[in-house]
Amino acid sequence: MDNNVAVVTGAAGGIGAEVVRALSARGVRVAAVDLDADRLKTAVGDLPGVHAFPADVTSASEVRALVDAVEERVGEVDYLVNAAGVLRTGAVRDYTEADWAATFAVNATGVFLMSQAVVDRMVPRSRGAIVTVASNAAGTPRSEMAAYCASKAAATLFTKSLGLEVAQYGIRCNLVAPGSTDTPMLSSMWHDESGPRGTIEGRPDAYRVGIPLGKIARPSDIADAVVFLLSDQAAHITLHDLTVDGGATLGV
Repeated sequence: MDNNVAVVTGAAGGIGAEVVRALSARGVRVAAVDLDADRLKTAVGDLPGVHAFPADVTSASEVRALVDAVEERVGEVDYLVNAAGVLRTGAVRDYTEADWAATFAVNATGVFLMSQAVVDRMVPRSRGAIVTVASNAAGTPRSEMAAYCASKAAATLFTKSLGLEVAQYGIRCNLVAPGSTDTPMLSSMWHDESGPRGTIEGRPDAYRVGIPLGKIARPSDIADAVVFLLSDQAAHITLHDLTVDGGATLGV
């Protein structure tokens, strides 16, 4: 992976920032992308080989300009990691149209726009790998998370369908589906000190079975899975959805 070029979205967040760190440690030149320029600089600004690119992944024009800038300033893109994501919780009857639209704009449309722009560069070179960070919620219903579940399901099937189209060019498209991971997104759903315990032990009232391994994932657990799927160790793996949730979805 040394000296290859990666684009990582959501790079100021818990999982995205950890992916950037993991790639940087392996000698990858990384274009770290996030909407929040200040958080982006704080999260990854001092890492070797990392270049910050503030951008909005929901804007087609910004995405195209971003990929142009990365190829000009950093180099030809070998890897894309779609890690940008947002969560809006609440009962479906209480969702606003804005909640729904914002969730899909980042979690689904952002994956489409970034993947399309990067694949356009990868196809003529007949190489590349894409990993979309989805969620175990893409295949498991979660109460008060309908928009998130639906948007991650959309991103999952989009990424697999794209992978089918570009396999003929040697481009691999895979997914990592995290479960509960120690990030601000997870803690935002905790209302008191019982939150972590409920996540691990399960909540029968919400039809959640808990985590069989008895622990919440670290962002590095997810980053390790992403790096593996990008690497040559996964050279014959594509259209795959790697669940990293400690058994929370019971292997289904």
